Amino acid sequence: MKNNSALLNPNKMKTRKTIAVAFIVLSVILGVIFYLKTDYPENFEGYFKKSYYGQFGPLAICVELLFAAYYLYVGHKKSNFALALFAFTALADIFFNLTGIFISGVPNYAMVLFFVCAVISLWIAFSNAFNLGRITLLWAIASFVLGNAIEFYFNYF
Repeated sequence: MKNNSALLNPNKMKTRKTIAVAFIVLSVILGVIFYLKTDYPENFEGYFKKSYYGQFGPLAICVELLFAAYYLYVGHKKSNFALALFAFTALADIFFNLTGIFISGVPNYAMVLFFVCAVISLWIAFSNAFNLGRITLLWAIASFVLGNAIEFYFNYF
């Protein structure tokens, strides 16, 4: 029988759901802020320029955090992959911005919040803190590659 002690232990379940709710609230608040800052082009050609679609990068990070938090809340077996994907995307955004590879659209206050969430997410994902299914090396590499691909899409191409 599979060990679901985190799902059955009320303290661990409460902690898991508290973290998930905090992530959901943060992702929704930041997502609304980023969405309201979206500038829409005046002509049709403007929709195909990097200046338009590049501004959705911070919103994409919020959506990743929202999905990861939802998976964590319900105790889905892919929670750890989603958390790692969010963390790698957020950390890549911060790293590339700090090194000057590209300029991020994420404001500094959101970078700090994303950094804290990313560290917590990586700890949960790789320690399997809530016994939701250990992330394999293949899925860890996949989340790293996909997180960087998402980051490059919104900031480089």
